[in-house]
Amino acid sequence: MSILATLKERFQPVLASMVDDPSDLLEMIKPSKSIEHGDYQANCAMPMKSQLGGNPRDIAAKIVEGLQIDDVCEPPEIAGPGFINLKLKDSWLKEQFKAARIDDRLGVPAVSDPKTYVIDYSSPNVAKPMHVGHIRSTVIGDAISRTLRFAGHKVITDNHLGDWGTQFGMIIYGYKNFLNQEQFEATPVPELSRIYRLVAKLTGYYEAQANLEKLQPEHVTAANNAEDLKSADVPETKAEKKCHNKAIKAAEKKVNDLLANICSNRSKIQEVENNNELTELANAHSSICTAVLQETVKLHEGDEENLALWHQFLPNCRDEIQKVYQRLDIKFDYEYGESFYHDQLGPVVEDFVSKGLARESQGAMCVFLPDFEAPMIIQKRDGAFLYSTTDLATIKYRMETWNPDAILYVVDFRQGDHFKMLFDAAKLWGCEGVELNHVKFGTVMGEDKKPFKTRSGDTVGLESLLDDAVAAAYKVVCENDEEAQKFSAEMRREISDVVGHAAIKYADLSLNRESDYVFDLEQMVATQGNTATYMQYSYARVQSIFSKGEIDVAALRIEDVDLVLDSPEERALVLELLKFGDAINDVLVDYRPHMLSSYLFGLSQKYAKFFSACPVLKSEGDLQKSRLALCDLTAQVIRKGLELHGISVIDRM
Repeated sequence: MSILATLKERFQPVLASMVDDPSDLLEMIKPSKSIEHGDYQANCAMPMKSQLGGNPRDIAAKIVEGLQIDDVCEPPEIAGPGFINLKLKDSWLKEQFKAARIDDRLGVPAVSDPKTYVIDYSSPNVAKPMHVGHIRSTVIGDAISRTLRFAGHKVITDNHLGDWGTQFGMIIYGYKNFLNQEQFEATPVPELSRIYRLVAKLTGYYEAQANLEKLQPEHVTAANNAEDLKSADVPETKAEKKCHNKAIKAAEKKVNDLLANICSNRSKIQEVENNNELTELANAHSSICTAVLQETVKLHEGDEENLALWHQFLPNCRDEIQKVYQRLDIKFDYEYGESFYHDQLGPVVEDFVSKGLARESQGAMCVFLPDFEAPMIIQKRDGAFLYSTTDLATIKYRMETWNPDAILYVVDFRQGDHFKMLFDAAKLWGCEGVELNHVKFGTVMGEDKKPFKTRSGDTVGLESLLDDAVAAAYKVVCENDEEAQKFSAEMRREISDVVGHAAIKYADLSLNRESDYVFDLEQMVATQGNTATYMQYSYARVQSIFSKGEIDVAALRIEDVDLVLDSPEERALVLELLKFGDAINDVLVDYRPHMLSSYLFGLSQKYAKFFSACPVLKSEGDLQKSRLALCDLTAQVIRKGLELHGISVIDRM
């Protein structure tokens, strides 16, 4: 059940009789922030004053008069300038609790109008090991998928792997020129990764040189323009001054952006020129940029040698990625990578051209969109296709194959402009009646508040990150168990494995996905605060009660228990348990898993207060059964909530 849905259902006819559209007013029914104001509060009377006139308290009284809510709530109270305070009846809470206890879905109804969702997430480049940058897309996408499925929707997960394109041209070139055969035979993926990074440095060196030739005169021009603006006569009117100052700021920003770009390119050049070995390689492979493109073209055209190498590399790369997914308990329905769509790219361009949606510009085939100055290129002048072409082919395939109501792309915020253009182009192409949504997220930061890197400046590998989390969890487990010695060495390792992986996932999911966050292992595995460990400990605490009391949980669940709500802690806990459905709904409003994390943390806190104030095993008779039933449903909700985050629980901690 959903408490909020029930209350909105009761308010809807009354509000609809008073205003044309009560939708926004219904959203003003929310849980009370203070227990003195009841359990829920409806603040819709005050904004209705602008439509109806009169005193908001009188409007609130009219709303209350028309409400049919006696079976759910105590008589509503009007407070202040028109707040309607609602306290749920204990008898109603008991009925809902009883229904949730015997429900496999814990009182959360499946949606009445299930939709089909295609969710695109993780999508690593298989040419190199997964790194810290992949953790957010992977766990956020998985959590959204699990929650949508639990809500009753049909979900199709598709891992759009980067298994084609220039990165493989780079690896093939590196394989032919820089391979250490012995290392490749021993550990193929690390060696492929090494030669990929080497080729990237060398191509980056020459690209940076070309960029500098273009950027330096642009910077001089921009700097002169900024100086001219600053030395120009200041306009007299306020509006003109504002416009002038805005132009100066924009000009200065352009100067700074160009300077930062110049510095970045100089850094790439210096990295090679400060290393004698890299300098020699760069001089020996001065045409490497062109050569890499040629290797890529040969692969795409079906060159026998390059295609054979691609088939040789791919299984090793896929196996390496699968190891990480296995550790994170991530599964996909499909893994259609870029290579799957290769033969469909030409027809996409042809269709855009035939429908008059694309035209040639400077030798390239472009789609011009109303809201963008620059066009979206779908075929370069040399005939090569781009990510945008592949993404359009992917949308076409998904629409024709699965006919979804929504396609979600869980990709970091830096791809925002790409997806805006992609979605506009898809709609122009005729892709209507489907929600195309870029579910964006922020960056994992280091303690220096910069993107998380190793000390050497390399991107942190995801597998080593998971190893570190398990090691940190093992340390906490050993410290907490030092005196009691409850666990064997094997049990400690099992607990730390579950806790460590959970810590990484929960740290990400517990924050608003659009926020950056600082990676802090010590905080992630802490047993206090909003961490997975705290939630897992709450679950284990319930299991400890059942174990000590030798409780037959299966028998308890089928027993007709009379819920006792004599203490405020008992009532607060049952009220929170019945908000589980609302938490699921909150997640799906805008695909934000942290709404469920916040709920689970609040539930665990209320359980901790209940545990301290309400002895369970020391109580007797109906009171003990009531408290055992409360413990059991708490554990079930925590378990299910964490499961929707892809996190496991442990019976003993």
